[in-house]
Amino acid sequence: MTAEIFIHPTAVVEDGAKLGARVRIGPFCYVSSDVTIGDDVELISHVTVLGGTTLGDGCQAYPGAVLGGAPQNLKHKGGRTTLTVGRRCVIREGVTLHRGTDVSRGKTTIGDNCLFMAYSHVAHDCSVGNNVSMANYACLGGHVEVGDNVIMSGYAAVHQFVRVGHHAFLAAFAAVNGDVIPYGMAVGDRAELRGLNVVGMKRSGMPRSELMRIRQAYRLIFSPERPLAENMEEARREFGDSKPVIDILDFIGSRERRYLTLPARDDDADADDGAAA
Repeated sequence: MTAEIFIHPTAVVEDGAKLGARVRIGPFCYVSSDVTIGDDVELISHVTVLGGTTLGDGCQAYPGAVLGGAPQNLKHKGGRTTLTVGRRCVIREGVTLHRGTDVSRGKTTIGDNCLFMAYSHVAHDCSVGNNVSMANYACLGGHVEVGDNVIMSGYAAVHQFVRVGHHAFLAAFAAVNGDVIPYGMAVGDRAELRGLNVVGMKRSGMPRSELMRIRQAYRLIFSPERPLAENMEEARREFGDSKPVIDILDFIGSRERRYLTLPARDDDADADDGAAA
């Protein structure tokens, strides 16, 4: 440890914990021995960081957060597993991020620049991308895969093993039990597609011309006039030069027998105008 590190007298940092430069550990925090904390990390107070956890540079954790807790999985045998959190993540009050299970992936991974609002939860063996925001009480079940730039609204919940594609938006209280396509907007219990996350796409800098092509492809892919597989083939022929469309098609095509979140039967092709991010 260097003079640049601050540890409050009431905090407990076990021998073996690795602390980077300018780390600040506030009152009543607990850091176990098998933990690595990067440079400029701040644990404000009453934060618990348990074995096998790595926090990237510049992270900030608020009171009541528990990082690296044992998986809530009865198959777990107690072996060493890990939680890795990327750089500059903000982890608010009461957040729980669990490490992986020793009978599965063995690790939970979170990318850079993520925001976990109060009491959100990431379960064992999840993979969360960069720039993901989870609002208050949002929850991921075990083995969930979340792409970059996804936004989960308050109380949204994702069932175990579900995939959420990049730039997707999950509305408040959405109960998601099927894969959500990239750029998709999932709404309701049980969640259904309600068009595309147009606002998020605009914020990402997507040109209007590209956005319009994705909307056209969306209508074609989910047209009820033909089977999904035939629609996808047609969309690949018509929009094969559009990377975002190919992302959607590849995502659907790789789902094997997984359940897919589909549009509501009464979904208007232009309902995506109201998408939010």
